[in-house]
Amino acid sequence: MDMILSGRRLSAREALAAGLAARVVAREAWLEEAKRVALEIAAKGPVATRLAKESVDRAFETTLQAGLEAERRALYLAFASNDAREGLTAFTEKRDPNFKGK
Repeated sequence: MDMILSGRRLSAREALAAGLAARVVAREAWLEEAKRVALEIAAKGPVATRLAKESVDRAFETTLQAGLEAERRALYLAFASNDAREGLTAFTEKRDPNFKGK
């Protein structure tokens, strides 16, 4: 609270502790960490990733009730996708999924 009222800048560790940052990496490692996270996200199903991103974006623009309803619809859409079936099939067959974004 004091940083809001005083305008004091937070250190990276303080931002992490306050929940304002997801992670802290060394200055020289930020690009490699960003690439690693991007590859991790890209390996997930594109339908579910897109719907999750839309849900997060919408959360800032609406009420809690409307946000929960939008998330529920996104979940139904994700489960109805071909990628969801591919993910479950790949899991049962113990192989990597081949997502198509449909």
